[in-house]
Amino acid sequence: MINADTKRHIDSARQVLVGVVPNPTSQIDQITNALIYKFMDDMDQSAIKAGGDPSFFIGDLEPYAWTKIMNERLGHQERMNLYAEALVKFSQAKQLPPLFRDIFKSAYLPYRSPETLGLFLKEISYFDYAHPEDLGDAYEYLLSIMSSQGDAGQFRTPRNIIDFMVDVVNPTKDDKVLDPACGTGGFLVSSYKHIIEQHDGKDDPDHKEKPLTPEQRKKLFTNFEGYDIDPSMVRIAQVNMYLHQFKNPQVSQYDTLTQEEHWGEKYDVILANPPFMSPQGGIRPHNKFSLPSNRSEVLFVDYIMNHLKPKGRAGIIVPEGIIFKSDTATKALRKALVEDGLYAVVSLPAGVFNPYAGVKTSILLFDNEHAKQSDELLFVKVENDGFDLGAQRRPISKNDLPEALKILNAWREGEKVESPIAQWVLRKTIAETIDYNLSAAKYFEAVDYSNTKWPTIDLDEVSVLIQRGKSPKYGEGGPQIIKSGQARGYFSFDSTQKFYVANDFEIDHRKLQKGDLLINSTGVGTAGRVTLFELEGDYLVDSHITIVRLDNTKVLPKFVLYNLANFYGFKAIEAMAKGNGGQIELSLATIKALKIPLPPLEVQQQIVLELDGYQKIIDGARQIVDNWKPKVEIDHAWELKKLESLLVRISDQIDPQKHKGDVFYVGLENIDSGTGLITGNLMTPCDVIKSLKNAFKAGDILYGKLRPNLNKVWLADRDGICSTDILVFRGTDSTIARFFWYLMLSERFLQQAMSGIKGANLPRVGYEHIKEILMPAPPIKEQQLIIDRVEAERAHVESARTLIDLYTQKTQSSIAKLWSE
Repeated sequence: MINADTKRHIDSARQVLVGVVPNPTSQIDQITNALIYKFMDDMDQSAIKAGGDPSFFIGDLEPYAWTKIMNERLGHQERMNLYAEALVKFSQAKQLPPLFRDIFKSAYLPYRSPETLGLFLKEISYFDYAHPEDLGDAYEYLLSIMSSQGDAGQFRTPRNIIDFMVDVVNPTKDDKVLDPACGTGGFLVSSYKHIIEQHDGKDDPDHKEKPLTPEQRKKLFTNFEGYDIDPSMVRIAQVNMYLHQFKNPQVSQYDTLTQEEHWGEKYDVILANPPFMSPQGGIRPHNKFSLPSNRSEVLFVDYIMNHLKPKGRAGIIVPEGIIFKSDTATKALRKALVEDGLYAVVSLPAGVFNPYAGVKTSILLFDNEHAKQSDELLFVKVENDGFDLGAQRRPISKNDLPEALKILNAWREGEKVESPIAQWVLRKTIAETIDYNLSAAKYFEAVDYSNTKWPTIDLDEVSVLIQRGKSPKYGEGGPQIIKSGQARGYFSFDSTQKFYVANDFEIDHRKLQKGDLLINSTGVGTAGRVTLFELEGDYLVDSHITIVRLDNTKVLPKFVLYNLANFYGFKAIEAMAKGNGGQIELSLATIKALKIPLPPLEVQQQIVLELDGYQKIIDGARQIVDNWKPKVEIDHAWELKKLESLLVRISDQIDPQKHKGDVFYVGLENIDSGTGLITGNLMTPCDVIKSLKNAFKAGDILYGKLRPNLNKVWLADRDGICSTDILVFRGTDSTIARFFWYLMLSERFLQQAMSGIKGANLPRVGYEHIKEILMPAPPIKEQQLIIDRVEAERAHVESARTLIDLYTQKTQSSIAKLWSE
């Protein structure tokens, strides 16, 4: 594992660079170049201390040795000159290994700040080639940073999933290993580490492990191959492997799906997480594939099946479509999988690839020898992988991967380990589904409650307490109070502000217990929300919340929550409140009379497990949707220009009273702050709009000029009219409005706009200020490239939004079955 000092120096190096090299991938290039530079000098110094001669910094490179450029007597400018010259000379230096020469072919210093370079090199000086394994771990940490900020479509496999797949497939010292879409080389490095651990004598009480001989170690380094279509990924993978002691990494730029040079090669082990996306129009593969298809995910699985040796093993991550889509190519692929080589399917949680992809994935596991010996397939359903499914992927205690590994290892030996997450299915049963469906959920045993009519009872009948919270005496020293606005529904609490009761406040039976349902009981927009309390610590609620404490011998709290939230819905419960204006209240009698179906506890448990799975997918997808914003990495080489020279202000106005019918009308309330999304019912009768309005066309930018609405920015997708509190802008022949829409959504632009606010009663920013804001103005071709990248990201976000809708409907459908006659 990476130690704290190493991590700190990597983070510090990035912090030094961020002001002059903002792009994460470019930061990795600069750190990679500097590390290799220093390592060469480290090896020279080591040779000199051992009584030998240097091999790198000799001849015309001698003045550029790291120890010389870091001499404290050198001035900052002189150091920068030497460093920049060295980067250029390295690409032609014959004493450097070919890998290093290739890396330095494109190396240059992209900034000219001697002080910044000095601080950066000081951080790099911490690293020492004497500990290559530590350096390899450090480099993987650097790659993980790029992973979390990665380019659109480039979703790195999480380290825990890589290690799990390697442990399952279990490569050995004699295996030839391939990753046909290797990215940064994670599977190859993890496989190498796995093999080394098999022979290091650690955790080996029976002394069965045999150390590798020098000849075996030498051969081991030739057993790993990787391909990638992206030359930058090839370079990163090569360096990653070099830092794990591969002196000549066999990673090459190669399009696995369209080139034929390596088609005839076979491997003992193949591990891959190939690209999920195909270009518009599909892949144009060569004609050696078994199945006709132009989709990358189908072709990669086909490729792996065709390139395993007779006793070969493989693990490949595939998107959900491979598992159940009904098109001809995918069905034919699944049929081939079931009949040849596939022995297990591991279903992964939908949020594994957060923060950038909410796509549901599974792992297909191949073992040609084992598959021939069994007429069953194993399905493993992993609900938790040791991390939450939110955007930050924070560690949690729940982790099904160790149990999954135990089950899979036993199955490879012909043994079954019974577990709630495992299910064995006859291959002929799968064939009988006609479409060869490989969805784990389809085969897990379940109670069929869909045609059963359960008794319907009042909430009061299964509760031991339904009572308002106690009016608090606020102060310090007592338990924390949850106010009605802080109980947000389902499992969510807003803890932005914290309130406590006084130390002398009398606490009674209304002190919250885990499993209590909290129903907001007053206020328009708040009443009707139902939230399950599962927080740690001492809590109370105020008198605007009703506590529902259930009888756990009769009903599960989550079961009740899912029913109230999906059969009624929070808004429908709110509609039961009485009162006028904003002063509405749900009576205790109304809450007690809420009805729920009452199946047996074991059926409730099954339903809750099913709906929990859906909710995890919804939560993970919502994290993506809520947190993603189009982001442009600013290149400081771009020219800055005033907004008025980049976008044209449109001042056309329309009087709706002179028109008939409905018109598409956008008010400030219809533009969502910070997201660029449009909300509400926008078709409005012309006769209800009483004054002149600004006109806009599809492709125009609408910008709200009132505070606090300065981050309300919409890119119009149709013609219409809008409030005069909205400025309308249009692109020119040299600018694309969509690119500048991205910039206007940024925090940087918001702060610049805020500085021009005027007016006490109705603060606003005028066009005279907005037009003067300086904005980056890259060439139009570069604008389009950035748009393409951001829109590719947006496609994944829209997939997440679709997942939310799909699994919300599934939840509601499951609940509806309970109420059906």
